[in-house]
Amino acid sequence: MKKILLPTDFSENAYNAISYALKAFQDEECTFYLLNTYTPVLYDSEYILYNSTQPNLADAYKKNSLAGLRKVERKINRDFKNSKHKFEKISAFNLLIDEMKEQLNSKEIDLVVMGTQGATGAEEILIGTNTVHAINKLKAPLLMIPSEYEYHPPVNILFPTDFDLHFSAPQLDPILIFARNHTSKINMLHVFLGKDLDEEQEKNKKNLSKILKDITHQFYTVEDKSVTKAIKKFQEQNTVDLVLMVNNKRSFFENLLFRPVVNKIGFHIKVPFMVIPSGKFN
Repeated sequence: MKKILLPTDFSENAYNAISYALKAFQDEECTFYLLNTYTPVLYDSEYILYNSTQPNLADAYKKNSLAGLRKVERKINRDFKNSKHKFEKISAFNLLIDEMKEQLNSKEIDLVVMGTQGATGAEEILIGTNTVHAINKLKAPLLMIPSEYEYHPPVNILFPTDFDLHFSAPQLDPILIFARNHTSKINMLHVFLGKDLDEEQEKNKKNLSKILKDITHQFYTVEDKSVTKAIKKFQEQNTVDLVLMVNNKRSFFENLLFRPVVNKIGFHIKVPFMVIPSGKFN
């Protein structure tokens, strides 16, 4: 049984992501964990100052959190009645990312699905938001659903890769399941930056083709000066229902100097975006 974590702040954006997950996995037996975290804004000052005369702020927030989770579950049961799906509610006094990390470990979560607003102006507007923190800090596959995105089966999947990593089938399992369940085609996009693939990259490319042997797939090579521009151009010229990337961790100083491609894609994506961490997870 697949275990999927669904963070929610009770917004329409969050419920839209939940809806996508329920539709995408409608034919699979799943346990969905509805997670809401709360951290009273005034907890540190007012709670300490007025504790003797005012109700416990943490208890009040806990009550509201649980009420919100019950409301979401009722809405799910009304909109998506599915005997294959089970739901558990989690209300936690914690920061969202910290609590998600704890749940990943304790529940052995297979996938996290969450909504993202996307950039609305300057590219840097979302630096430091939960979505970007989740990309960089969670050691589990993460599926982000853009605000107001209407569900469409992920038939055409775009997978940009530089072939620097040697993938294993278990590591790519989240996207393999997606592809098999929806008879998807996976399009591998390599951006040529003026240097041919070396021997190791060629081996990784062959290995990737082997992993995808039972799934329709195709390799594309395009020449461009920017990976993000190449991805954007490919989406403009081809139908893309979901973008997949592997978050290959860079060094701390590289992250300071060059924002990783996965972060840039996360800001401007208009279709669901799955990020799989490199290395081992769960």
